[in-house]
Order: sequence, then structure tokens, then C-alpha cells
Amino acid sequence: MILHKILKYAAFVIGLIGIVFLARILMADDSTIVASADAQQSLITPFLWLAYVVLFFILIMVGFFVIKGLFSGDIRETIISIGAFALVIVLAYLLTDGNEIPLKDGGTLSASGSHWISAGLVMFYILGAIAVLSMFISGAKKLIK
Repeated sequence: MILHKILKYAAFVIGLIGIVFLARILMADDSTIVASADAQQSLITPFLWLAYVVLFFILIMVGFFVIKGLFSGDIRETIISIGAFALVIVLAYLLTDGNEIPLKDGGTLSASGSHWISAGLVMFYILGAIAVLSMFISGAKKLIK
């Protein structure tokens, strides 16, 4: 319970610091921020560093609780879930192809990069279809009962 109180107060303090940084940015003139690197350094950089610190803390906490959950739960189910996810990745990669694509800035997206982007989109569609299908099955089971 004491950890909850400490984290609650820490979140409150971080929120207040963020509000102060945001107020400083909003009070500054837009053209001054765009034109002056010093203004960007003094106004935007502290806000970004606060965001980086919060993101780092969140990633550490998520990693800790994921690892804790892996060892305290059923490892067999976890391995099956990871294997199913890997199977979806492999399936999406095999279903797509990649071609070099010219970019608007004059560069070129490699065939490998295009292939992985296509695979990511197909994987998103597969996982979305599985989610929708599982909702329909769950609803149908509730209707039958």
C-alpha cells in the first residue's frame, strides 16, 4: 500500500512538472520557437526529457511485470501463445512480397523494408480478423446458452 502512495505522489509531481513545461511552451511566441534554436533548447528540450524519463520508467515497469508474470504463471501456455504469434508473423511474411519503392524525398525504400512493412500490415489484418471472429464466436455461445 505504501508503494501505491509513493507512486501516486510521484505521478502527481511529474504531472505538475509537465504542466509547468507545457505552460512555458504555450506562453512563448510560435515564431520565436521556430526561429530560435536557443528558444527550442530552453523550452522544448526539458519537456522532451521529461517524456523520455516517463517512457523509460514505463518500459522498465512493463518489462518487470511481464517477466514476473512469465515465471509466476503457466509457462506452457505462454510458450504456446508466443509460438502462435510467431506463426502469424511467418505466415504474414510468406504471404507478402517486397519491391523497391521510390520515396517522395528522392530516396528508395528497399525491397526488404517493403516486404516487412507489407508483412506487418498483413499480420495486423490477420490478428484483427482473429479478434473479430473470437468476438462473434463468444457472442454466438452466449446466445446458445
